[in-house]
Amino acid sequence: QVQLVESGGGSVQAGGSLRLSCAASRYTYVSGSMAWFRQAPGKEREGVAVITQDGSRYYADSLKGRFTISRDYAKNTLYLQMNSLKPDDTGTYYCAAATGVYVGWWSFQPGEYNAWGQGTQVTVSS
Repeated sequence: QVQLVESGGGSVQAGGSLRLSCAASRYTYVSGSMAWFRQAPGKEREGVAVITQDGSRYYADSLKGRFTISRDYAKNTLYLQMNSLKPDDTGTYYCAAATGVYVGWWSFQPGEYNAWGQGTQVTVSS
């Protein structure tokens, strides 16, 4: 069974930085496309960043330049470096994996991912 476990969330002031981590239980799932999503209270879950098996990266337009997604195959871990955080970045951040997809596949549709972590809370105060 796939397990994704996020960590690294917390509270930070606007302008600060956080790095989220997502540990995968099986290398197979790290070999698919992986993504970060977030969900603010009362809002739908939205895609933040995706990294494909071949290392291509895709970001939500509003986050380009501030967030960086990366993966460490040796550690079976996905990362999200978040800089210049804003109060609007507050929410629960989720790690997701899409397995069995072709190399280069990516999507910001939550329903297309078949494994999810439990989420980690990020709170940015002004």
